[in-house]
Amino acid sequence: MTDPKALSRERFAEHANEYVRSAVHAGGADLEKLVELARAEPQWVALDVATGGGHTAIAVAPLVAGMVALDFTPEMLDAARGLSEERAVAGIEFVLGDAEALPFEDGSFDLVTCRLAAHHFPNVQRFVDEVARVLKPGGRFVLQDQCVPGNTVSATFVNLFDRLRDPSHNRALSSAAWTEVIRRAGLTPGEVALFDKRMALDEWARMQSCTPETVTHLRELLADASEGALEWMAPEGEGASQSFLIRHCVMAADKQ
Repeated sequence: MTDPKALSRERFAEHANEYVRSAVHAGGADLEKLVELARAEPQWVALDVATGGGHTAIAVAPLVAGMVALDFTPEMLDAARGLSEERAVAGIEFVLGDAEALPFEDGSFDLVTCRLAAHHFPNVQRFVDEVARVLKPGGRFVLQDQCVPGNTVSATFVNLFDRLRDPSHNRALSSAAWTEVIRRAGLTPGEVALFDKRMALDEWARMQSCTPETVTHLRELLADASEGALEWMAPEGEGASQSFLIRHCVMAADKQ
């Protein structure tokens, strides 16, 4: 059986530069909302888990006293470090580590963020439990990830579609399911904001070096999707102009 973490590391190592330059990851109203919900204070120490291209860490770093960017893939850390240098954002410490076994002492951080990564984690409950552990009392967690509908059949289809494009995709959750995971970790859920991202299917597939056969399969799946999945993904156009929605949730939680 393939180790899902090893598969994630392999694929992100291969596509590190694509994620750094990806418009979806680089910014937008969703990243602005994440920063807003962080309510960062200048004396805080912050951690960005699964930093990827480093966009969240770079956005938060100027607002806090200390910023740690953690990722499981060395090549992603190198790419994020390069982007921070390119943007002249100093003071970020880059650390290699696992989101489900954070290499930090209890109560180390005032703020923990994680953006567009948790759908790759094999055990999201363990991840959020670890976030709760490393947060100080009064600390804040802000999560952004793609989300799926509450209907199980439609959610299964959306995750299958995503996994065909990227086998390291594990499972995206609904916003309600995320709220329950956060509660089970002992954190208090706060504001939730939803964002729609329209993706050109060809460009989305290119980011993972999909074969023409895989792209064809993706188009066939979308054509045969259930009514609930079609409503959620809202495909438009055909062929090279085909696009669909990926829906994201941004949510905050506090440690009492």
